[in-house]
Amino acid sequence: MSVETETITLRLPKALAQDLSAASQTFLLNILERGLRELKIEQALEQYRSGGLSFGAAAQQVGISQSELARQAYARGMEAAFSP
Repeated sequence: MSVETETITLRLPKALAQDLSAASQTFLLNILERGLRELKIEQALEQYRSGGLSFGAAAQQVGISQSELARQAYARGMEAAFSP
């Protein structure tokens, strides 16, 4: 089964572009996927912390279980309202 793809172009600082120039596409996709996941988790936890989302809604927004979000919260020094 093939995954539909799309090409994007990014402007990067020269030093970062040089660091990434020799990296494989698989490696770059892995970096992007991990970074995007972490960013989504951080944003959801911030919304939860500020009262904008319930803990369950924050987990759902990221697409992970509440127990996984609780682990992520604890790793960042937060007390989660959910006990895994």
